[in-house]
Amino acid sequence: MNTSLTRCPVCENELLVTRLHCEACDTTLEGRFTGGPFSHLSTEQLNFIEVFIRCEGKINRMETELGLSYPTIRNRLHEVIRTLGYEPGKDESQDVSEVRRRQILEDLDTGKISADAAMRILRGEEE
Repeated sequence: MNTSLTRCPVCENELLVTRLHCEACDTTLEGRFTGGPFSHLSTEQLNFIEVFIRCEGKINRMETELGLSYPTIRNRLHEVIRTLGYEPGKDESQDVSEVRRRQILEDLDTGKISADAAMRILRGEEE
């Protein structure tokens, strides 16, 4: 069963769920149902979210599990955030000065700090 089918395979318009059925008791419900915010995510995006949750949101663990780079994982996460109707980073604090931000990125690039440490510092969680 495909749980993320939200577009018509013929015309690509959005599908509307109008019937739900329980195989256990043979109950059928008809109406207009929404699939919730995650119903618009692709199968690939849902799999990504599953890994994100399993890794407790720790991108370094996701890098290992998925065999992807930090920037690729961040891009995929931003794609999911946008699909859910939000803008990535919109609510992030801008407390770190531009000079400090560049230093953190340089430290990350030279391997002095990990990606997770850089993100924590940029979010103001540690120094």
